[in-house]
Amino acid sequence: MCHPARRKATKRAMLQRAILESWMPSDRQSLPIVRSVASLGAALAAMRRPGERLALVATMGALHEGHLSLCRIAAERAPFVVVSIFVNPAQFAPHEDLATYPRNEANDVAMLAASGATKLVYAPTAGEMYPDGFATTVAPKGAAEGLETDFRPHFFAGVATVVTKLFAQVGPDFAIFGEKDYQQLQVIRQVVRDLDLTIDIVPGPTLREADGLALSSRNAYLDTRARKVAGSLNVIMRDTAVAVARGADIGDALSKGRAELSKAGFDSIDYLEIRDATTLRPVTDRALPKRILAAVRIAKTRLIDNMAV
Repeated sequence: MCHPARRKATKRAMLQRAILESWMPSDRQSLPIVRSVASLGAALAAMRRPGERLALVATMGALHEGHLSLCRIAAERAPFVVVSIFVNPAQFAPHEDLATYPRNEANDVAMLAASGATKLVYAPTAGEMYPDGFATTVAPKGAAEGLETDFRPHFFAGVATVVTKLFAQVGPDFAIFGEKDYQQLQVIRQVVRDLDLTIDIVPGPTLREADGLALSSRNAYLDTRARKVAGSLNVIMRDTAVAVARGADIGDALSKGRAELSKAGFDSIDYLEIRDATTLRPVTDRALPKRILAAVRIAKTRLIDNMAV
């Protein structure tokens, strides 16, 4: 006769296997996808080995090689990688591109499956993340003040809130964020530090196209003319950074850089600034690490970029 404890363990294993099979796509060419907090917890219990370290890569979908590079970084640090796909409405203002933001979940999941670094996709609905009665937000200051906030005052509260929720839901040991969104990276580091979250935030370097344009989901919006102009952004930023590194006055170099951006064909410049690389405050000590950050607009597309000085 089977021991009761063994029967219980066998029954639990069979239940977990049934749960896992219900999430797996029938063609076995893709990845398991869960869409609720409850399903996420059950999937992690069924798929993750006890004590196995877990890394999270948080995305809004429309994946490209830059996202996949973050997944590979995650896989180097933890054997179990969860990729979240969620277009977060809380970080879009009413006049921004929430409705038209590129979405192609099937293609995203196929790319993740082909890369081999991801174990599970978490793609919750807006109703799951923000159910009726949701009323609590995370409102960061410090690194969140200025730059993006001057033009998108709602943005970092939306980012900090959804990322904090993802951390609570997934429970990662590591979370990987790209340096392409440098201010966002610093804000998330600050949130983790200020709220005493036991998560290591790991940066991933910016990947670029052949002409240096930073990879971005919004690059898909660019027509032929706009794409040609966009390729000059990183060149002008680099020239400005080099001038400052060689001793040029920061204000003078930035004024020249803004003039060059306008001459190149950008419709408007939200900002071109050099800031302290850690605090993102205006530079008061030129000996400390610095970062040049830019946000520009061409046609209906807004592009951001940054690089070390």
